[in-house]
Amino acid sequence: MTLIKSISGIRGTIGGPVGQGLTPLDVVKYAAAYGTWVMMQPTAARTVVIGRDARISGAVVSQLVAATLQGLGLDVVDLGLSTTPTVEMAVTAKQAAGGIILTASHNPKQWNALKLLNADGEFLSDAAGQQVLAIAESEDFDFAPVTKLGQYTTDDDFLAQHIAAVVALPLVDVAAVRARNFRVVVDAVNSSGGFAVPKLLAALGVTTVEKLHCEPTGDFAHNPEPLPEHLRDIAKVLEKGSFDLGIVVDPDVDRLALVSENGEMFGEEYTLVAVADYVLGALGGGNTVSNLSSTRALRDVTERRGGQYAAAAVGEVNVVTKMKETGAVIGGEGNGGIIYPELHYGRDALVGIALFLTHLAKSGLTTSRLRASYPSYFISKNKIELTPEIDTDEVLVQMEKRYANQPVNTIDGVKIEFDKEWVHLRKSNTEPIIRIYAESESNSTADYLAQKIIADIKEIIAVKA
Repeated sequence: MTLIKSISGIRGTIGGPVGQGLTPLDVVKYAAAYGTWVMMQPTAARTVVIGRDARISGAVVSQLVAATLQGLGLDVVDLGLSTTPTVEMAVTAKQAAGGIILTASHNPKQWNALKLLNADGEFLSDAAGQQVLAIAESEDFDFAPVTKLGQYTTDDDFLAQHIAAVVALPLVDVAAVRARNFRVVVDAVNSSGGFAVPKLLAALGVTTVEKLHCEPTGDFAHNPEPLPEHLRDIAKVLEKGSFDLGIVVDPDVDRLALVSENGEMFGEEYTLVAVADYVLGALGGGNTVSNLSSTRALRDVTERRGGQYAAAAVGEVNVVTKMKETGAVIGGEGNGGIIYPELHYGRDALVGIALFLTHLAKSGLTTSRLRASYPSYFISKNKIELTPEIDTDEVLVQMEKRYANQPVNTIDGVKIEFDKEWVHLRKSNTEPIIRIYAESESNSTADYLAQKIIADIKEIIAVKA
C-alpha cells in the first residue's frame, strides 16, 4: 500500500492500514486540511468545486470529500464524472474558493488522489501546499455546527460549457476541420475522455469517430499512461489505413497523445511542439515554456517563429509560473500536456485536440507528414539507484562542477547542455534515485550520453566512499 503526500495533493492506493494507503480516514483528513486552508484565505467565497475521473473508487472518495467539506461549513458544487481541466475552469467560472479533482491521473486503477486547486483554478503553490500538509499533520480542524453545514449541489452541464469555450477560441477553425472530414479513432482508457472527447469532436464537425475503450467504467483496458507500449490497440486499428488520426487521453483528460494514420506514434513530446507551432504561426510569434525534461524541438520551433523559449522546473505549477513571468502564449510539458492561457492556465487535452485538428486541417498534410516537418530528437530515460546513505544532493553538486565548462541549469536538479543535446539529472523525492534524461538527434547518442553521465555518477560515488 502507498500514500504519497505532496504539495500538489494526496495520492495513494485504495485500502490498507490508515496512513499507509488512501483509506476513508486519510481522505477525510486531507479533505479537512484543504477545507480548513480554504477558509483561512482572504476571500468571501465559501464554495469548493469537485469532480472526478471514472476510476472505480471515484464515487466513494467523492462522497467522503463532499461530506467533509460540508462538515466544515463549505458549499460544494459537484461536477460528477468530469475532467481535470473542466474542474479548473469551473472554479473560476463559479467564483469558487478552490477545487478538488479526484483522480490519480495516469496511475493504474487501484490508485486515486485529491488534486488541490486554488481560487484561480490552478494547482497550489509550494507554500500553500506546505500549509495544507501542516494542517493535516496537526489535525487542527474546526467543524461547523448543524445550523451552518455547507450545501451540496450538482452541475452535470459544465463540460458542455468547457467545450463551447474551446470551440469559440479564435484560433479554433471549426469550418476548416469540418471541411477535411477527418476520420478519427479515440482511446480514452475507459474513463472520462470516453464521453468528453467524442462530444468535443462532434462540436468540431468530426462525424466519423471510432470509439476504443470509451466506456467510463474505470476498469482501465490497458496501462493508463499514454506511452507507445500501452497503445497497441489503437495502433492496430490505424494500421488498417481507414483513419486519419488517433487520439489518446489519460483518465482525467489533461494529457494528449496522438497516433498517425499509419499507426506510428506522433510522440507525446511532439503534441506540444505541433500545437505551439500552429499557435505561434497564427499569432506571428510569441514566447513558449516547457519543463527542463521536455524536448528541445519546442525551442527550435519557437525561435524559428521569432519568439523566445524558457525552461521551467518540472511540474505544472512551475510551468504556469514561468509562463506568467515570460508572457508565454502557449506552454506545457513533454508528457502531452498543453497549457493555452487564452482558455485557462492548466493542462487541457480538449483544447489541445481542437488546436491540433485546426493545424492539421489548415496544413493539408497527413498526420505523419506533419510530424515529419518537425526536427526529430530522441530522449533516453534512465535512472540510477543509490544506497540511502549516499547524499544525492552532493552528487548533483559534484556533477555541476564536473561540467562547469558547459551551460548548466540548476533550477531543478542539474541540466547540462551540449549544443543541441542535453542531459537532465533529477533526484526522486520519495526514494534514493537519480533520474537521468538525455536527448539527442539519434537514439544511440542519447543512450550514450545517459550512460556517460551514469558512469560519472558512479565515479563520484566511488571517490566519496
